[in-house]
Amino acid sequence: MNLITLENISKSYGEKTLLNKISFSINEGEKIGLIGINGTGKSTLLKVLCNLEDYDSGNIITSNNLSMSYLSQNEDFHDDATILEQIFKGNSKEMKLLRDYETSLESSLNHPEDKNIQEQLLKLTMQMDALNLWNMESSAKTILTKLGIKNFNAKIKTLSGGQKKRVALAETLITPSNLIVLDEPTNHLDNETIEWLEQYLSSTKSAVFMITHDRYFLDRISNKIFEIHAGDLYTYIGNYSLYLEKKLEREQIALSSKQKKDNLLRRELAWIRRGAKARSTKQKARIQRFDKLSNEKDEIIEDKIDISTAGSRLGKKVIEIKDINKSFNDSKIIDNFSFIFSKGDRLGIVGANGIGKSTLLNMISGKTSPDSGIIDLGATVKLGYFSQEISNMDEKLRVIEYIKEGAEFIRDSNDELISASKMLEKFLFSPEMQWTPIAKLSGGERKRLYLLRILMEAPNVLILDEPTNDLDIQTLTILEDYLQDFEGTIITVSHDRYFLDKLANKLLIFKGNGIIDYNTGNYSDYLDKIKSEEVEVRSINSTKNKQTKPEKAKSSKLKFSFKEKMEYEKIDSLIEETENKLNSIEDKINSAGSDYMLLEDLMVEKKNVEENLQHLYDRWEYLNELAEKIKNN
Repeated sequence: MNLITLENISKSYGEKTLLNKISFSINEGEKIGLIGINGTGKSTLLKVLCNLEDYDSGNIITSNNLSMSYLSQNEDFHDDATILEQIFKGNSKEMKLLRDYETSLESSLNHPEDKNIQEQLLKLTMQMDALNLWNMESSAKTILTKLGIKNFNAKIKTLSGGQKKRVALAETLITPSNLIVLDEPTNHLDNETIEWLEQYLSSTKSAVFMITHDRYFLDRISNKIFEIHAGDLYTYIGNYSLYLEKKLEREQIALSSKQKKDNLLRRELAWIRRGAKARSTKQKARIQRFDKLSNEKDEIIEDKIDISTAGSRLGKKVIEIKDINKSFNDSKIIDNFSFIFSKGDRLGIVGANGIGKSTLLNMISGKTSPDSGIIDLGATVKLGYFSQEISNMDEKLRVIEYIKEGAEFIRDSNDELISASKMLEKFLFSPEMQWTPIAKLSGGERKRLYLLRILMEAPNVLILDEPTNDLDIQTLTILEDYLQDFEGTIITVSHDRYFLDKLANKLLIFKGNGIIDYNTGNYSDYLDKIKSEEVEVRSINSTKNKQTKPEKAKSSKLKFSFKEKMEYEKIDSLIEETENKLNSIEDKINSAGSDYMLLEDLMVEKKNVEENLQHLYDRWEYLNELAEKIKNN
């Protein structure tokens, strides 16, 4: 069923056309990924779709039952609201009731003797029953827990930027909708949480329309890809892998068409230069054809960001870390860690958010110091630090002025000088755009500019803290190619599994409590190792638990063993008992309110009971099939 259709939508900012008469539809259950270079209008299209931004011309047709939830890159938060109040902030009657219930529940816990409050809570509980909202309330708390948010009554103003992003994501996911619109949902999420989100979005019946730079995420969820380029929209059926194949085919066709057009133009130009007179109708038509061909817009041939710069010379000694320790408020972040970084290392750093990864980078760069231990940088080391937050970017400066502050020229890999202006062109900043104030750039364009500024300073050791956030896929792809040819040392914190697989050959894994493990290989190699170790442990435990019994003599007649007979007689009552237990746990979950510690314990208990119940169902099926065979034997 069609949910929404956009017809000939156009949108411009000044002289820049972002959307040029684009048309598409979103149907129920579709999972669509939207890609394109930063600044081409991806976020604008999402806002137009969600009726949050006007468009110049065109038409949007929505179905009567369309309901949307939208995750923005810049969410509107109420600082004094609690987390639950924030995620239940919608204007629907369901959201209002959930807010009232949570407020009343909190009041009842604080004033258990107040009869008026207790009566109000009872009234709201009955309304919750009538609208069957217990699943939504329980689901909201489960999603928050999965996203690493456990104190549901914490004030928004006490949260970090990453935690606020998770709250905004939870708010989007629990809002009743049949179309989920997401702008960079994986930013600030660790790998485990991203994998959970993949499963959630893949299994939801709602349609999904999203912008993301995470190529594994895009590949595993999407069944359609939209690409914006130069104001036009191109549609590809399939996931990201199929998109790459189809795009290559399209560009090859476009290149062939362009070559044919160029040949025709050359022939027409030669004809005109020979002095053709526009006296006859035929000659006039031919000149008009030449003018038309000259002004025709070519099919996409993507611009490529060519980053082939030469870094400063790097000596044998790079970075040596010896016995460093770091704590914050009695929380151990790094415990007696030692490591030697060598020339040519491609080191990825992974682990949960808030565990100390960026702290290590800050200590290496000298932004902060260890509590004890030594960090020794080689004499020839020239650091380039790409941080999550762009600092010292004067928004009043023009693009070219900002880059020239770093360097007026840079040498490429062939030892030839390239001007700042030429490098900006390689980074898709046209000569006209180079005189644009930074304040007018999109978030992604600023990140691209910031990256160029770092490379213009010719570092030989690159420190990258979440470099894939806010960079478009094309920029990422070429950046990865550049990093693979980079002769210096690379140290990167990233949750982008594709980026780590393509770049890293070593990993530091932050485990928590100051423990840092080391692993050789990329991220997929590490996951394979973990899975292999888990299989080995299960195998060892299975062997230990296996009871060796003498093999029973085979009977020619099929029959129950004594144990199976006893199990067959009790299986129905065991299933009924377990089902009742599961219902009881679900009732407790619905009554847990804001007691998140109890809720977490109950969710674990529920999972165990569900697994046991599934095992009983499997045994019931086996035993009843066996009973039927014995009967007919």
